[in-house]
Amino acid sequence: MLINPKAKRIIEILEFSGYEAFIVGGCVRDLILGVMPKDWDITTNALPEQMLTVFKDYHTIPTGLKHGTITVMLDHEPFEVTTYRIDGEYSDNRRPDTIKYSSSLIEDLARRDFTMNAIAYNPKTGIVDPFCGQEAIRANVINTVGNADERFREDALRMLRCIRFACQLGATIDGVVYDSLCRNRERIQWISMERIREETNKILISDFPSRGISLLYKTGLLRYFLPEICSLADFDQHNPHHHKDVLEHTMLVLDAVPNTLSLRWAALMHDIGKPAAFSLGEDGIGHFYEHHKLGADMARDILLRLKFDHDTVKKVGILVYNHMYRYDTLRTASIKRFITRVGVDNLDDLFALQLADVQGSKPPHDFSKIIRQRKEVERILNQKEPLALKDLKVNGNDLRMIGFEPGKRLGDTLRYLMEEVLQNPELNNKNILLGMADTIRNSNSVTANLKRKDT
Repeated sequence: MLINPKAKRIIEILEFSGYEAFIVGGCVRDLILGVMPKDWDITTNALPEQMLTVFKDYHTIPTGLKHGTITVMLDHEPFEVTTYRIDGEYSDNRRPDTIKYSSSLIEDLARRDFTMNAIAYNPKTGIVDPFCGQEAIRANVINTVGNADERFREDALRMLRCIRFACQLGATIDGVVYDSLCRNRERIQWISMERIREETNKILISDFPSRGISLLYKTGLLRYFLPEICSLADFDQHNPHHHKDVLEHTMLVLDAVPNTLSLRWAALMHDIGKPAAFSLGEDGIGHFYEHHKLGADMARDILLRLKFDHDTVKKVGILVYNHMYRYDTLRTASIKRFITRVGVDNLDDLFALQLADVQGSKPPHDFSKIIRQRKEVERILNQKEPLALKDLKVNGNDLRMIGFEPGKRLGDTLRYLMEEVLQNPELNNKNILLGMADTIRNSNSVTANLKRKDT
């Protein structure tokens, strides 16, 4: 088994000092699967203070000394090295109240979550697999080490990890383990939103994200942190363009979009406003007026609840808000406003979401409007014409110089000038724009001029 030379070097240094050391966990599982690991975890019978002595000539970081872990840096690459241990009680469903160092590798492996992650390897000793993890890997089945209820009660996040591994590996969850997920699902409430977010992210960027969301829904876990998605299930759209309920449609869209995190979140939530926006016409056809606007607000609230960063919240909100925009008449000014509203950096993701949305609807699929709109956007971008306030040849300081006071009137005037330039790019000249602004400043009927509509 070919392991990272630096990880091997750490093992050799510990062995030279008289200690045992093994790579352990996910990196061993990945090697068995023929996948090169991204992270290399090492376990040893050396105590933390002994490890610090062994690696005194190396850069070490006391990452988690109270849990027996230090990080050893080799050529700027970090390697976590942890003392064999036995975990105490998990009173908060998150982390052990106490730990006890052990001299037994088997005892250390026994505290781990799933059998496929409870395997160790050392170049001299070979594979140590006391819980039949290799058999689970060959069968592609997720089993817990020991009693499933106990493992999930120790750390409830393991339930999400179980589903995440099922998505990443295309694995089956053992029936006993699945039943335990359902029994213990309410314990996920004890887990922080940050930890839930990170596991959900990994599910969404797996090869089969819809399988993960479906498992979260069927086990009942989803209702505790994404109840809005649960409301999409069994929701009959009463619409000839949709042959599935909203959740089934959403799963098709989720699998169809490219694998980027923001886009996967946008796909998951693009129709989240539909249940609240639903109305039934006299002809029995369902309508969802403004569901994209309502959905954008809901998406932003959900991502803030999950403690996402501002940029992700903003981007997903933009994608959800604009996913329904299709222009029958491709007026240049309208397309320019569309580009400005969406943002150049978000256009490819938006078109991908729109195409996936159509693909997830009832056949036959008509992509023509989206393709035409994308071509028009590309044409306008290639012309490099002004599209946003930052492209105007005047700014707020220029308007103040000719007598405008800071405030709403100044901002409205800049937006009016932008509208004129969108219609006629040749007007983007400082002298021309200042002349137009001066006329507005002296006008008593500015409000009507400023209220232009995107038609």
